Amino acid sequence: MKIQDFADMKKFDRIISNWATATGMAAVAIGADGSYISEQHNFTEFCKMMRGCKEGCARCEKCDQEADGVYRCHAGLYDFAVELTVEGEKFGSVLGGQILQEEPDEEQCRKTAEKLGLNPDTYMRSLRKVKVASAEVVQASVEILSDAVNHFIRSEYAKNRTSHIFTSLADGVKETNELIETIKKETGTLRSIQSRQKILALNASIEAARAGDLGAGFAVVASEVGKLSERSSVVNKNIEEVVNRISEVVSAMK
Repeated sequence: MKIQDFADMKKFDRIISNWATATGMAAVAIGADGSYISEQHNFTEFCKMMRGCKEGCARCEKCDQEADGVYRCHAGLYDFAVELTVEGEKFGSVLGGQILQEEPDEEQCRKTAEKLGLNPDTYMRSLRKVKVASAEVVQASVEILSDAVNHFIRSEYAKNRTSHIFTSLADGVKETNELIETIKKETGTLRSIQSRQKILALNASIEAARAGDLGAGFAVVASEVGKLSERSSVVNKNIEEVVNRISEVVSAMK
């Protein structure tokens, strides 16, 4: 199952967007398979440029795959990975950050730009636009995001499961009603058979009486048939009472 299967993705994306706007950090959600499941929010010009070159993109993707908690990426920016879990199962992550915790070392940055085949001046201009925040601010912001997105998807998951349960219950109630009607029809048939048994037993007793001693054995059989009919009548009555009680319970559930 994917997050898209049970969560309102517009609301999910809005939570991430609002957080990114409030903190000035970048954020994007990915599914368990690594594909994007939200818009890219607040991505910096620097990171877009980095992912725009072959070597830089390869390094960024490697960081994405190995992302865990708050970490420093290959380009010196601080990023984070927030796991999205429901009942212990991982459904994806929210990746982001793209900030600095201190002013960059220009000399080192220019060397990195040259290695990647990027213009050092353009590289530095983009890097200077990156937000600077302390480790404490980053950690607190990430924890808030983690609580918000995980609370949302767990709530959506629970709501989805509850909906399925009620649907199953409604289907069960419908099927139970159909079974009750079938039982009622069958008990009606049973009552008809019991009536015939009584008539048969009565006729057999009359014929046995007419036959005298010769009908003694026949009379015993007629008596047993009559007793069986009476017992069947009691059982049938009990079944009807149970069925009626089930019907009342099912009606109350509806």
